[in-house]
Amino acid sequence: MTTKTFDPGVRVPFLPSPTPGRVAPAPAPAPARAVSPADLYRSGLHGAAPDLTLRGADGTCGPVPIATWLGPLTAADHDVLARAAAPVLDVGCGPGRHLVALARRGVPAAGIDAAPAAVELARSRGVRVIHASVFAGSVPGAGTWGTALLLDGNIGIGGQPVRLLARLRTLLRPDGEVLVELEAPGCASGTCAVRLEGAGAVSEWFPWARVGVDGIYGHAHLAGLTVTEVWEGHGRWFARLAAAR
Repeated sequence: MTTKTFDPGVRVPFLPSPTPGRVAPAPAPAPARAVSPADLYRSGLHGAAPDLTLRGADGTCGPVPIATWLGPLTAADHDVLARAAAPVLDVGCGPGRHLVALARRGVPAAGIDAAPAAVELARSRGVRVIHASVFAGSVPGAGTWGTALLLDGNIGIGGQPVRLLARLRTLLRPDGEVLVELEAPGCASGTCAVRLEGAGAVSEWFPWARVGVDGIYGHAHLAGLTVTEVWEGHGRWFARLAAAR
């Protein structure tokens, strides 16, 4: 099994933690050649792979909630966005549902995403999106963003949460903050290889991280950030991070 060490340009949902004795659904039969994660993600966004799933090498398996990402905001989403100080950078913005909601509130915002299909969909909704990996050398507005959003599991981008958080710290203004979605207390933090499956195809493996409430404190410290707030809203968990003083 080989893994990629860069932002693959896909969004990955939270997976259930491995459970002793739990048997994951059988993996899809491997085709002659695995496809790019971004290509299979495109198929999911455009309806060609409606039952897209995510399989972890650790035995976890779960659906990719494409319909949620294409749909309206939930109450938990609205609560998080109400805490965001402008201007807002939505990291791994996907089809742009958070950006659309921020625009309706009159909040200056932009997204950044490495997936061409997601960027196209978001821009078609009239929002600003930077087509690049968040790890790219130059991000417009670096040092001026008031809030960076890491929602829908995007703390896992690149499989290196400390590196990701440290990168976001350089993009924020001195009093800027990161609003990050986490797994529930008691869930283990870690990185594993994952792949997408659907429409008779499987993607190449790529690294993705999971970070729980218990793990965010250490990750934030290593990234030069501090946790200033943790809260639960409508069954989801979030934290606010600020630069360490």
